[in-house]
Amino acid sequence: MQTVVHVTHEAVHKIGGIGAVLHGLFTAKTYLDTVNRNILVGPFWPMDQSGEQRLGAEGEVLYSSLDSLYRSPLAARFREIEQTFGVGIVYGRRKFIEKGTGVVSTPEILLIDVANYDKKRIGDFKYAMWKKFGVDSSRYEHIWDYEQYFRLAEPAIAALHALGVTTSVEPCVILSHEYMGIPTCLAAIAEAESTSGGSNFRTIFHAHETATMRRIVEGNQGHDTMFYNVMRAALPEGHFVEDVFGDQSDFYKHTLLKTTRFFDEIFAVGDYVQKEFRFLGPDFIHVDSQIAYNGVPCWKISVQDKLESRRKLRTYCNSLLGFEPDFVFAHVTRLVLSKGLWRDLRVLEHLEPLLRARGETAVLFVLSTEAAQRRPDDIRRMEQTYKWPVVHREGGTDLSQGEAAFYEGVQEFNARSRNIKVVFINQFGFEQKFCGLRMPRDMEFMDIRKGSDVEFGQSIYEPFGIAQVEPISFGGICVYTNVCGCAGFVDRAAGGKPTPNVIVADYTDLATKGLRPEQLLAIGKPQRDEVEHRVAEQVARELVDRLPRTPAEFEPFIDRGFALASQMSWDIVARDFILPGIERACKHQRLRQIA
Repeated sequence: MQTVVHVTHEAVHKIGGIGAVLHGLFTAKTYLDTVNRNILVGPFWPMDQSGEQRLGAEGEVLYSSLDSLYRSPLAARFREIEQTFGVGIVYGRRKFIEKGTGVVSTPEILLIDVANYDKKRIGDFKYAMWKKFGVDSSRYEHIWDYEQYFRLAEPAIAALHALGVTTSVEPCVILSHEYMGIPTCLAAIAEAESTSGGSNFRTIFHAHETATMRRIVEGNQGHDTMFYNVMRAALPEGHFVEDVFGDQSDFYKHTLLKTTRFFDEIFAVGDYVQKEFRFLGPDFIHVDSQIAYNGVPCWKISVQDKLESRRKLRTYCNSLLGFEPDFVFAHVTRLVLSKGLWRDLRVLEHLEPLLRARGETAVLFVLSTEAAQRRPDDIRRMEQTYKWPVVHREGGTDLSQGEAAFYEGVQEFNARSRNIKVVFINQFGFEQKFCGLRMPRDMEFMDIRKGSDVEFGQSIYEPFGIAQVEPISFGGICVYTNVCGCAGFVDRAAGGKPTPNVIVADYTDLATKGLRPEQLLAIGKPQRDEVEHRVAEQVARELVDRLPRTPAEFEPFIDRGFALASQMSWDIVARDFILPGIERACKHQRLRQIA
């Protein structure tokens, strides 16, 4: 029986992209047919729920020393582990359901409360990690995000042994989703080194990003325009990230990432992530890694389904702005720097006069917030008082600081534009009870996915980008950058041929070729602005030519989009990428050169 342990911060609650990946795998029949047992491991975080609700609405608690629940036959073993390490354990199951297919799975959940960890134990473990892997924890132990995952490692391994994961013939694979599971994997590797009979654990690092490169891209005014040109020039010359951008050892995620060269396998969610890993240092040039794209929702809809969702969106626009647009654009995303939201406005600046010349109109709905979901009562009050979400006010229950900064750009654009308007909806949920009474009563979140003509996603750093390619199955035109991981997957699904359903914006394309390395490093905001305006104009011209305008024109977009999504589903991802990688890790442990 194949067992895979997923170490993650999203063991109970879906927070972001990793939660989407877990849901995709745990509801993919192809994956479940091979991986019979899945265990989610993560740190316990104090939360409102207690007792029976510790693992959420779809969870079942079998053991919790925090709540005096001892239903598991392993209760005595768990208690022994708790006493040894000074931790608390919550163990049970959580249900994952895919409504579209009806697939249900119930992976095990193992949460460890590390708040009162034994000081000598953690000190001894950190010393062992320094001796074997060169990780100097003294530099980062004041950072709780670092500390909690080091404390998680040894009791997690002990609990996995108690759960019997290493007693079967097949090795147990520990899959670290990002840096969070690295210490646990290092503990498993160290166990193998200290055990005469070896270990039945195998380790995989699932790179959902390259944290070192994200920090550089976001922290430099040249963003992707600078960074990827520098990386392309540096690698062939044998130069790596610290040669070019200086010492990165102050960043705890960078230090952890460098230890993944000791793992049995590395999964990269996109082509650029794979390249970024090679840029980490000379030790990674010959380290095996493989692409493991994320999956994309794959639903078949009819032209009438799309037109009905478009009708709701156009009706909503009319309720807010007093006109029904010819086109509906959308951008559903987190409000963070990497998403490059200002690039949407730059495309619209060039698109507006083109639509005006044709007598056509459009609206862009931006669904993004950096705050928690606002209470429905607060939304209705803002709607009645000052016409939210067309108008916003800073502070209170409305705009946060980051939201206010983006809204300034929205206001400026709307003041200048006649034929395109932007509506900034800083609220989770896309239905009337969450977004106010001016939204159609029968609106639901999938309407903006099915009904939008264009989905923007022009990120400066995007390891994959599930959100910007989700509407492809419904015939939407997806606009993303060449450095987005989804670009490689779509290209693969399309057989390397261009498709009208996507527009790839290359903000790394410099007008001046052959720049020297120091000139590339000097690229800042002025040079990036020049590139962005040029590329945004190209995107606008492509959009105005491609946009479907009649039911007959929508049909081929839907057919092509569904065909593409069919080659990008989670079952395809499991079959072609995840399962072969697990098999490789099980059969061929990498030779480790541990100093």
